[in-house]
Amino acid sequence: MDDRSSKTELRQKSAIGSNPGRNRAHNRRVVLEVIRTEGQLGRTEIARRAHLTAQAVANIVEELLADGLLIELGRLRSGRGQPPIQFAVNPDGPLTAGVEVAADHMVTVLLDLAGGIRGQSIIQLEETGPDSIPARVAQEVSRLEARLKSDRRKLLGIGVVMPGPFEVTGMSSVGPATLPGWTGVDAAALFTRATGSPVVVENDATAAAVGERLHGAGRHLGSFCYLYFGVGLGLGVIQDGRPLRGAFGNAGEIGHVGLVPRQGRAHSGPAGALERFVSVFALRERLAMAGTYVATIEDIQRLHDEGEPTLRDWIAMAADYLAPAVAMLENIFDPETVIFGGGLPDSVLEAVIAALDPLPVSVATRDKRSVPRVIRGQTGQLTAALGAAALPLLDTVSPHLSVADPMG
Repeated sequence: MDDRSSKTELRQKSAIGSNPGRNRAHNRRVVLEVIRTEGQLGRTEIARRAHLTAQAVANIVEELLADGLLIELGRLRSGRGQPPIQFAVNPDGPLTAGVEVAADHMVTVLLDLAGGIRGQSIIQLEETGPDSIPARVAQEVSRLEARLKSDRRKLLGIGVVMPGPFEVTGMSSVGPATLPGWTGVDAAALFTRATGSPVVVENDATAAAVGERLHGAGRHLGSFCYLYFGVGLGLGVIQDGRPLRGAFGNAGEIGHVGLVPRQGRAHSGPAGALERFVSVFALRERLAMAGTYVATIEDIQRLHDEGEPTLRDWIAMAADYLAPAVAMLENIFDPETVIFGGGLPDSVLEAVIAALDPLPVSVATRDKRSVPRVIRGQTGQLTAALGAAALPLLDTVSPHLSVADPMG
């Protein structure tokens, strides 16, 4: 079976409902996902794609209309006979908020059920502890709601993502990439009290992979690895359409792994951690040692446009570390591709990807590929926040991403 056939089979599997009544919640998610993916559909077509009976679909559609999750668009004119009534996800229905709390900034987005961005902001942070961040999250979500003139009752929930690892004793790697003061804190409870809304907390790289799966280069991929350039370096893994979280939410902490680069020498212990060399923090540190200070992604873009030599040298070094990392991920997870994305300009990510050549031989080394071994993400700085906003939707809209999926 080639790559294309495998992906088609995966998409078909992810949108299959179950007719027994005990799986009604799952069937609601399947119907919503089918309609959201296709844009608009009639009941008969929904039933065919979701593998549900016509009566089950009719009942679910009526419920979703009553709940404000769907809207009726009218009849589609096609062929003979009575044209079918079309249904679509309600763009003016419920919203979700997604927040990425990083070591030096916070990204916030508001999404509608169709995945449309209804509001967004990026602000700089000086304090990142539990005494200040929950209030800042509440303030920013409220500000975006007010700009949209949205009623808080329309908010399904808030997803908050933060850099890991979570609840790990004795791990010291890139301190500036993590958030001090959160050990032993019930973050979800703090955010829920501050915002008055249900809050889900997730690892930033895992959420970024979900964001790329729903909104970016991973939309047509079932299995991929996502290397997330936050302040540190994280890994999100999507396997058969689902995010791999691990037993304690720490799957993908690749930044704490030590690897031997293609050029130069290896470092042992925490000093050899990958994100000490390959991360936004590592790049800023190297530039600062050369007398150049950058605060934003636009600053890095400007340096790249100018051909700044320290940045050029860092790109070559990053590729020396990342080439064996890519081969390692391919050999462990056998993904369709590895995606680079996050807090670096597109042009810098593309330069790093170009410098990977030649990649080491791995299980991904084959002539017939429908996707290159490494590609650039498409959602930029918003990736993790988009994934965060998807978290409250997973049990409502996306059966193939839901951790509560009774069919999983």
